[in-house]
Amino acid sequence: MSVAASLGLSLLGLSVLPVLVSGCLVDGRGGVRWYEARRDPTGLAPDPATTREAVIQVYAARAVSWRGVFSVHTWFAVKPTGAERFTRYEVLGFGVANGTPAVRVNRTGPDNYWFGARPQIILDRCGPGVDVMIEDIRAAVARYPYPHEYRAWPGPNSNTFTAFIARQVPELGLDLPSNAIGEDFLPGGALFAAAPSGSGFQVSLYGLAGILLALDEGIELNILGLNIGVDAAVPALKLPAIGRLGLDR
Repeated sequence: MSVAASLGLSLLGLSVLPVLVSGCLVDGRGGVRWYEARRDPTGLAPDPATTREAVIQVYAARAVSWRGVFSVHTWFAVKPTGAERFTRYEVLGFGVANGTPAVRVNRTGPDNYWFGARPQIILDRCGPGVDVMIEDIRAAVARYPYPHEYRAWPGPNSNTFTAFIARQVPELGLDLPSNAIGEDFLPGGALFAAAPSGSGFQVSLYGLAGILLALDEGIELNILGLNIGVDAAVPALKLPAIGRLGLDR
């Protein structure tokens, strides 16, 4: 077998096997219907009544139904200094076909369960300088180029939105999970863009194929929207469907 064929089979295995493993994992939702799944607060967000400083958090939780085998859903939660509540920004596909905007604000609390899936904090910023970034995030939300469009694969979807905001506010240094399908869908059909973390660059063909090189993300290869990569700075293997395996950032 040639080297090219061996490499191709290896990449295929790294793309398919994690999806099969992810499909077998129990995520705690126990087969509950999506509309009956819990959506209450998790307590991950600080209480604004006792936290006066500015806060930015980015969350990721397994997507609803079968989509959760492949991908996570991501969103922003921000609170300026002295604010009495968080503001949550995200993109949803529910109702978009009937004219509902894709960009939603405060549909639920900042840290609530996502239809039974407990979210994880993938970015947490607080203190001096955060208020400026919050204003930049708000401005970037207003500039998002797909406010009335949604497509689960390859995008634009919730992760396309989160990655767009991250590129517009590189000071965040956001490293999105490798199972955030849609993060590589570049607006306007662009082929080149900064990495979401702002620490490198990427080449992407409509989110279906591409490569990313960055100090924060490491090296990521996109095959049909599934990302395979290696983080050398904080050693970890980045797999489709499963996500990060290694040291936690």
